[in-house]
Amino acid sequence: MLKSRNPATGEVIAAHEPLDERGIEAALAKAATTYRSWRQTSLDERTQLLHAIADQFDKNQDRLAEMATREMGKHIREATAEVVKCGTALRYFAEHGPAMLQSEKIPGGKGELRWLPIGPVLAVMPWNFPYWQVLRFLTPTVLAGNVGLLKHSSNVQGVGKLIEEMVLEAGAPDGLFQNLSIGSKAVAGIIEDGRVRAATLTGSEPAGRAVAEVAGRCLKKVVLELGGSDPFIVMPSADMDVAVKTAVKARLQNSGQSCICGKRMIVHRDVFEEFSDRFIKAMTAKKAGDPFDEASDIGPMSSQDQLQTVLDQIDMAKSAGATLHGGDAPDGEGAFLDPGVLTGLDPAGEMRDEELFGPIAMLFEAKDTDDAIRIANITPYGLGSAVFTRDAREQEAFINGIDAGMTAINQMTASTPEAPFGGVKNSGHGRELSRFGLHEFMNLKSVFYSE
Repeated sequence: MLKSRNPATGEVIAAHEPLDERGIEAALAKAATTYRSWRQTSLDERTQLLHAIADQFDKNQDRLAEMATREMGKHIREATAEVVKCGTALRYFAEHGPAMLQSEKIPGGKGELRWLPIGPVLAVMPWNFPYWQVLRFLTPTVLAGNVGLLKHSSNVQGVGKLIEEMVLEAGAPDGLFQNLSIGSKAVAGIIEDGRVRAATLTGSEPAGRAVAEVAGRCLKKVVLELGGSDPFIVMPSADMDVAVKTAVKARLQNSGQSCICGKRMIVHRDVFEEFSDRFIKAMTAKKAGDPFDEASDIGPMSSQDQLQTVLDQIDMAKSAGATLHGGDAPDGEGAFLDPGVLTGLDPAGEMRDEELFGPIAMLFEAKDTDDAIRIANITPYGLGSAVFTRDAREQEAFINGIDAGMTAINQMTASTPEAPFGGVKNSGHGRELSRFGLHEFMNLKSVFYSE
């Protein structure tokens, strides 16, 4: 059974029976049948559906947000913001997507380039942004003329079912988007099925390697977003008030369970003492609490297992000589962890290979710009990065020097429909969102005309 458990109370909310082989076959057959008709629809029909799905998200905002909070502990204000963001993305692609799919003339020749759909696409999605991660896949899938199959995380099956409900209520044909209640062991067989043309995964590095291995054997395209250990760099010219405030927000977004959270605070030695004093004070003043209580700073971790993973990482850091400021885990049923900061770590130590997925920051001192870039690049990850400096030359050095798919200047890293999202190194490959994400699972066909 796939169980949804409220991480704030430990209560099992629901148990979902996984699909058996017959159920999976029925879903794949339905996807293939629906694709044959959906690929023939006009762009106008597809954009109208995106607007209609957005309307459903707006209409059911409270219901959707509550489900996310109950299933994975996201604070209700963040859950509501996530639902709103989904509607924004749907409308962005509905309005701007057709221009991204216009055919182009082949330079110097008598022909054109066309963007065409490829077929059913499987998405393996995580629990941390249970709506937004799926909509980043679903929206371009609908617009491209493809159909989508979702394998959602086992603890957010209620969210997966609600997304499918929203799509159907918006008037989509049955089979355009299906939430598959399946475990991880069923993923390989679905990718291997000839009716599925590609796969996308957001999740852990081991999960990404497993999916990529199967897709590679089957010669199928795959997009991977595998998390990161994002550097948050502060230089002497930074506005310290803004840098500290943003650092706390960046680290505590979604209780620290975000792939683009600022995780490693790398601070120039000239301002290290000031920043560290203010940052530690601000972080340790925050407390975890009831995710439905507006007074709570953050909600619980997503599960007891996730809490234990972070506690084990803290122990690893302490054994390497680090000091933990704050970071208390209150006794009780809930998977709560108060924010904290680790200091005294070696940037090249064991923790460099860890993605600390919780409300705990790591603080490092850098000698200069080159040293900050060295520390930033020392991990195997390369997803996002944030740099706080008002020096234009330093900004250019960091943009060109940091190995990451994204760099934010004087602000925290964020995902928006307009900009491509993705990383390098062990953070994966391929892009989501923007025209680049839309084109990932499309056939760029060259068409030639005779005289």
